[in-house]
Amino acid sequence: MPVWLREYSWRQTGSAVYLMLPLRGVRVTSANIFCTEQYLKVSIPPFLFEAILYAPIDDTNSTAKIGNGIIFFTLYKKEVAMWDSLTLANANKEQLQYLRENAVLKAHEKAKEETEEKKITKQEHKKYALEATMKLEEAERKRIEDLKEKERQKVTKELELWKKQQNDAEKQKRVQKEGELHQEVEQLKEKKNEKMNKTRIPNEGTSKTRLKPTKGCHGSYSMFSQNLKEEQLPAPRSAATIKINFTSRVFPTALRESRIAEEEEWLRKQREARRTISADLSELEDLKEEEKNPDWLKDKGNKMFATGNYLAAVNAYNLAVRLNSKLPLLYLNRAACHLKLRNLHKAIEDSSKALELLTPPVPDNENARVKAYVRRGTAFCQLELYTEGLQDYEAALKIDPKNKSIEKDAEKIRHLIQGKTQDS
Repeated sequence: MPVWLREYSWRQTGSAVYLMLPLRGVRVTSANIFCTEQYLKVSIPPFLFEAILYAPIDDTNSTAKIGNGIIFFTLYKKEVAMWDSLTLANANKEQLQYLRENAVLKAHEKAKEETEEKKITKQEHKKYALEATMKLEEAERKRIEDLKEKERQKVTKELELWKKQQNDAEKQKRVQKEGELHQEVEQLKEKKNEKMNKTRIPNEGTSKTRLKPTKGCHGSYSMFSQNLKEEQLPAPRSAATIKINFTSRVFPTALRESRIAEEEEWLRKQREARRTISADLSELEDLKEEEKNPDWLKDKGNKMFATGNYLAAVNAYNLAVRLNSKLPLLYLNRAACHLKLRNLHKAIEDSSKALELLTPPVPDNENARVKAYVRRGTAFCQLELYTEGLQDYEAALKIDPKNKSIEKDAEKIRHLIQGKTQDS
């Protein structure tokens, strides 16, 4: 049976009621107080205080201060008036029961309304965050496109300037060659005239010397004493063939500095990625160039996961996997989304695929391997496959033995297995 508290003091003004309730030796919290428009209850087992107020109050603005074993209530009246007493004096049991039930019903309705308002507010905040994220991404995309356009214009101007300089240089060279050719022609003409002057014999009319007739020309005389010799020119150069051997290299490094096996593996992956991108995928027709990049899609999926939009994150990871199926982080992040969506079998498949790709085990991929084991182990445990889940957690502990959180979860799984063994 509860112990009813009868000792209290109160005073009032026209607009408020001040109630002091002594509770020494007990600990009071806000959860022990229940107040509505006309009902006040303080329940601290085994003590109980209940009051059906004389008139309605404003329970929203009313306050309760707890300290030094005393609860001090400040109850604001809805209507300015003086009360004859703190509680209803002539109320029967049926009326008191109705007032209690009505107060509890109103409290439930109010709590439901507040929950709905919080839900609506949360949805609005999520919508606002998503819109803000989309605006930021759009602004970033526009900024990148503007930078590309400026860079394109700059390169175009530089190319036009370079072409103009090349044309000017070619014109200058052509003019210079024409001038040199003209000088050479003039020099050849001068040389030819000099030779003609040297070899020519003047025909003097007053000379008494008779010229000898030329053979085969009867009754005529030659003006030349000798035939001109042709100008001796150097023989043309002999033709030859020079063999040039090129090293079949794709990478610019020297052969002695290269690791051929790793380079061939890298080239093979690049060919596979290009074949995948060039494949006939209907999803790629409307995408921009940066949206066809698996790394860009991975970052997009990470942002969607951070905002709680797990389905959108899964779609982004799915398309990234179709573009490049050799990135272990894509499967690892998609496994986290499947855990949130309770797609446990898919989470196990993606975690296993990530572990297959995270080979060989090196210090650089330790963190990723720990996450893969933990996520697969979590999915096994949620499917009540505790033995398989414990194996994955123990594998994660071997990689990171100092992780207290993983060790604590593994211990919980061991207790569950022991409990099931004892029950069976």
